[in-house]
Amino acid sequence: MSADVLTRPEARTRSESPKRRRGRRNVNVPGGVAAVIWLLIVVVPIYFIVVTSVRSQEAYVADGPLDLPTSPTLTNYQHVIDLGFGTFLVNSLIVAAGTVVLVLVLALPTAYAIVRGQSRWVRMAFTLFLTGLAIPAQAVIIPIFLLITRLHLYDSLTAIILPTAAFSLPMAVLVLTSALRDVPGELYEAMTVDGAGQALIFRRLVLPLSRPALASIGIFSGLNAWNGILFPLVLTQSSEQRVLPLGLWNFQSQYGTDVPGLLAAVVLSALPVLALYLFGRRQLLSGLSAGFGK
Repeated sequence: MSADVLTRPEARTRSESPKRRRGRRNVNVPGGVAAVIWLLIVVVPIYFIVVTSVRSQEAYVADGPLDLPTSPTLTNYQHVIDLGFGTFLVNSLIVAAGTVVLVLVLALPTAYAIVRGQSRWVRMAFTLFLTGLAIPAQAVIIPIFLLITRLHLYDSLTAIILPTAAFSLPMAVLVLTSALRDVPGELYEAMTVDGAGQALIFRRLVLPLSRPALASIGIFSGLNAWNGILFPLVLTQSSEQRVLPLGLWNFQSQYGTDVPGLLAAVVLSALPVLALYLFGRRQLLSGLSAGFGK
């Protein structure tokens, strides 16, 4: 066969593999268009927030919402810091960390007892945790307020941590229970035959295999505590115990809202969450899929 025959379009088409030809034909144009539209839906609000945060109040009123800032300024960020952003940030970090620690310490032993326990009381406890998923915090905020005041915890960060952790526990127990049920029973039996007690099994087997799920519920509980506004609003009063969602109210007055300052505070408050996501996104995805692969 001559060289010119091999260079013809018909010959090149016949020499291509069926998989490559099928890939050329199956171009998903609607999927690409939908992806571009979704990208715009996500990017445009972020662009608006960042651009507006470096505008002055006068430029925000005069310019268009998507115009590039003619004279960007960091005055809004300085104003946010002067209004006590550091205190709000530290309080939010304490609340999020306390909630995560409390949920992790309580959820894993509870899930292990549910998976390995044979008593009907254990099954009833699991049903009780599942029922907790259907109860919104707004429905029980008055009993929580009375309980916190009777314990003399009102206007403290502990008053925020305890109910936030309590409402995060049902989801945490559900995820960890599903993850531990995927652990083969032969592993438990092998360690029992070797003479390991329940404490050693928990430390050497359950804890290492639960790390992806622990990372998932840790991030989930931390975000709930970070973004929560109901419990800080009802259970705290002083500015010293104020967290970031309540701190944003400082930019709203009787006569209007300082939108550039508010969005500068939003940008600063989103940075820790972004760092947490970049650090733990792989553990989050693996933990969310743990227990649901079958």
